[in-house]
Amino acid sequence: MTMQQALEQAMGYKVDDETMRRLQEGGMAVMNEDSMSQAVHDVYCGVMADHDQPNDKDRDQARALIASFRVQSGWPAL
Repeated sequence: MTMQQALEQAMGYKVDDETMRRLQEGGMAVMNEDSMSQAVHDVYCGVMADHDQPNDKDRDQARALIASFRVQSGWPAL
């Protein structure tokens, strides 16, 4: 699921490209566990990784980062 699809599903309607553009211009990043796991893998494992896709450790780190972002933004951690 893409970030936009996750946002659309959570909000219950299709988000237009203009809304996504404004969020991104404002420095916002819309993420879910899959996209954050891929980001963790890309940044911390890099091109020298011994695995091609995010592994369990990447997913654990992604969940921890998302929880921290939620708390720092004033939302309860899940």
